[in-house]
Amino acid sequence: MVPNRPRASVPDHQRARVPDQPRAIVTDQPPFKPTKAQLAEAAYQTLPDLIARNLHVLFCGINPGLYTTAIGHHFGRPGNRFWPALHGSGFTSELVSPWNERELLARQLGITNVVSRTTATAAELRREEYSAGGERLRTTIKRYRPTVLAVLGVGAYRTAFEEPKAVLGLQSTTLGDTALWVLPNPSGLNANYQLPDLIRLFRELREWVEARQRLMF
Repeated sequence: MVPNRPRASVPDHQRARVPDQPRAIVTDQPPFKPTKAQLAEAAYQTLPDLIARNLHVLFCGINPGLYTTAIGHHFGRPGNRFWPALHGSGFTSELVSPWNERELLARQLGITNVVSRTTATAAELRREEYSAGGERLRTTIKRYRPTVLAVLGVGAYRTAFEEPKAVLGLQSTTLGDTALWVLPNPSGLNANYQLPDLIRLFRELREWVEARQRLMF
């Protein structure tokens, strides 16, 4: 049985009993900093994909963190470099806020995750969750058919797609007509790659996508 936890004062549309299984949440409220109680409850919630058919790039995080799910927007934790890297690499003409994430769809960009379960850190995820996430992504790609699936984390990609020797960049395998690309995890905890590194690697993806689009048309 899930023990009782203190609840924060939140709008009625966010109030919910903690279910046995994760549930998706959608929020349209303005920016706010989640309380400790909201962060705790986020562990029992999931985050909907930001997705549409025929996107240029479907970015794929490892899994939502507590802060991200608590506010209801992808890569929402302060210090995450995803949005600055997206802007710096030219994917967006301005720095998009997580709260305005739906603007990405107009640029034919989307966001999903390898694993939908929310955790404090990705270290809490089990290997079988990555494998199940890889199968879910195959189904998602077959349905939505993006030009590229860009997985943000080489370790997550290796496990989810059973490619233990995969490295950053374009992969030799595809999912149907969808190319597979691996980028570093943009979390602020990933000290191996600083923002300039992320911008350079994101830019390589953007330039490849643009070149492919020119060939198609």
